[in-house]
Amino acid sequence: VQLQASGGGVVQAGGSLILSCVASGRSLSSYDMAWFRQVPGKEREFVAAIVKTGGVTYYDDSVKGRFTISRRNGANTVYLQLNSLKPEDTAVYFCAAGAFIRSVWWEKRAESSAYMYWGQGTQVTVSS
Repeated sequence: VQLQASGGGVVQAGGSLILSCVASGRSLSSYDMAWFRQVPGKEREFVAAIVKTGGVTYYDDSVKGRFTISRRNGANTVYLQLNSLKPEDTAVYFCAAGAFIRSVWWEKRAESSAYMYWGQGTQVTVSS
């Protein structure tokens, strides 16, 4: 599956963005999805994850209550709504796809090494 992320940009602190990740080559409904982010010189960090059906989500504490992950399998798209943005949210955001059995998802959902496919990243810059 190929993933194409978009929607990044420059926004003031307190603003909002919505990121999209469109899949091609295979139905997105076969994959559990996640968003990660990375700043130069640091490791890629987990942001949010969602299971194949969209029925269960999980967030890093740093974004809980501000970001929302969702998906439209019919449109082969996963979204990340970013609200109340802070300068520390500045990063390149990546979408990722993996196929887990549910028990493994609970254990591995926040580990970048567990995901098989990655998009190219989209830059989010939050100015103070």
